[in-house]
Amino acid sequence: MPCALCSATLGLVDFAVPPPSTPAELVCLCGDCRKLVEGTAAPDPVIAGLLRDVVWSEDAGPQVLAWRLLHRVREPWAAELLEQVWLDEDRLAWAKAGLGGAEAPVEDAPLRVIDSNGTALAEGDAVTLIKDLEVKGAGFTAKRGTLVKGIHLTEDPGLVEGRVNGMVIVLKTAFLKRA
Repeated sequence: MPCALCSATLGLVDFAVPPPSTPAELVCLCGDCRKLVEGTAAPDPVIAGLLRDVVWSEDAGPQVLAWRLLHRVREPWAAELLEQVWLDEDRLAWAKAGLGGAEAPVEDAPLRVIDSNGTALAEGDAVTLIKDLEVKGAGFTAKRGTLVKGIHLTEDPGLVEGRVNGMVIVLKTAFLKRA
């Protein structure tokens, strides 16, 4: 039987998903995934990507573990995935009980807003447009190279607000670079 999270086949051990449920749920985990579950290692991108599939599992143990680990992944895609996943009331209570208050829910994590180069953006930063952008409804095109000062972050990590030609518009971060 492979690892319940990453499908590895070497170094497997049985792991009881805490807190004890009735009946106890045992899953097979490899050494690396066990370290992740126990909190002694941070999820790497490969494991984090595998959690996308495991969180939809029909087996309770792997689904609960994946749900908990996704709460540690501080990326927008993990928050979006957790909003989509449905767990029945018992599984959700079991998953939350395992967090034990030590882990802040993803909703409380600050959103990481990045520009087209992967550079983090903060409230009030200045950015430059990397492409001509037609501003719909305003009748003008924001030209490549335009400097936008004092951006405002939105709830969506892919969008920021900024003033161009005297108008406040919403800009996609994929078309911006930090100035």
